[in-house]
Amino acid sequence: MKSFCLEKILNVVHWNHNLFSFFITKHKTFRFNNGQFILIGLNNNKYYKLIIRAYSIVTPNYANHIEFLSITIKNGKFTSLLKNIKIGDYILISTKSSGSLILDNIRIGKILYLLSTGTGLAPFISLIQDPLIYNRFDKIILIHGVSYIKNIAYKTFVNKNIFYRYIVNIKTKLIYYPTISREIYINKGRITELLIKGTLLKCLKLPFLNFHYDKLMLCGNRAMLQELIYYLTKLSFRFSIINNPNDFVFEYSFISN
Repeated sequence: MKSFCLEKILNVVHWNHNLFSFFITKHKTFRFNNGQFILIGLNNNKYYKLIIRAYSIVTPNYANHIEFLSITIKNGKFTSLLKNIKIGDYILISTKSSGSLILDNIRIGKILYLLSTGTGLAPFISLIQDPLIYNRFDKIILIHGVSYIKNIAYKTFVNKNIFYRYIVNIKTKLIYYPTISREIYINKGRITELLIKGTLLKCLKLPFLNFHYDKLMLCGNRAMLQELIYYLTKLSFRFSIINNPNDFVFEYSFISN
């Protein structure tokens, strides 16, 4: 398969019993934009068939390896195989990246909201490691919504590790807001209700959304995306299409099973 190449598993980190990150080698010729995804292929020996799924890249494009975030879906054809990978194994990845969650697809503004649920966080971890994003916006608001506390991934990295990597003062520009919908937590509620009711903006002491100044990137479950797309459109926000950046851009969840 000319459009795929083999890469080696370097490490696997389990956040809990059904959420994990895995790291692979990166060929020196591979290029991608921060926020994009690639295809991953695994052989299903039971049916002698290659199964392919799309995964967002967690690492920034200047890293010397590639990282992904995945969930395990019960009886899922793909993730049932993926959860068993170990260091030294090999997987197929596409040689070309894709995706709409890139900086060139969004207009420059004052505040950029990165709204994600579940593993939809992955492309935004890549983007917040891009120094260019801090030149284009005064504030970056990273919102991650999950059902349970155990599913908050990369919290320590966002709160601590990332601040040691750059010359720019990220700490004054990046605001991280994880929120839980089904357990008691300091931030509680679904992203859609927190944003639409104004609870989120009030908590962060930010003004009401205004398409002149605010820009948004969305990645997560279909229900969240549909609700926010409808809401933002009512507020006169315009969504981006290829070669026509506007006020918000979105990417649907990739992994079905």
